[in-house]
Amino acid sequence: MRLALYQPDIPQNTGTIIRLCACFDIPLDIIEPCGFVFSDAKLRRAGMDYRHQAVIHRHKSWETFENESNANRIVLLTTKASVELNEFKFAPEDTLLMGNESEGVPKFIHENLTNRVRVPINTNTRSLNVAVCASIVLWEALRQTEGFINSKE
Repeated sequence: MRLALYQPDIPQNTGTIIRLCACFDIPLDIIEPCGFVFSDAKLRRAGMDYRHQAVIHRHKSWETFENESNANRIVLLTTKASVELNEFKFAPEDTLLMGNESEGVPKFIHENLTNRVRVPINTNTRSLNVAVCASIVLWEALRQTEGFINSKE
């Protein structure tokens, strides 16, 4: 299981996701360009000292990510998906892809990925924060695949 961020543009969310990945021992792919300087103080603050424990792979572009990541199956988390989280069957090798906060992923990526999932939320609301969504979906994916680390060791 992996998380991937497509051109993130809010450093605090990226820092929170770095911390999430460190805590669950999940690799993180960051597909650049980012909408902020990667060493930004807000990124460091949100990621705290966990950024040193996280396994982060930075990719210069979507094409570089596709060539370097060896992703078995990419699952796009999007508000535009017809399949809800509770209906989707995750696999241990999945890469969970999050679009950026302002625009999601480009149309060509959305159309080329057949596995698209959304978190069901109140119809009077638009979307969840990207870090909150990543947390919810990662938890469910790990639950389904029994991919939790053994915290009792």
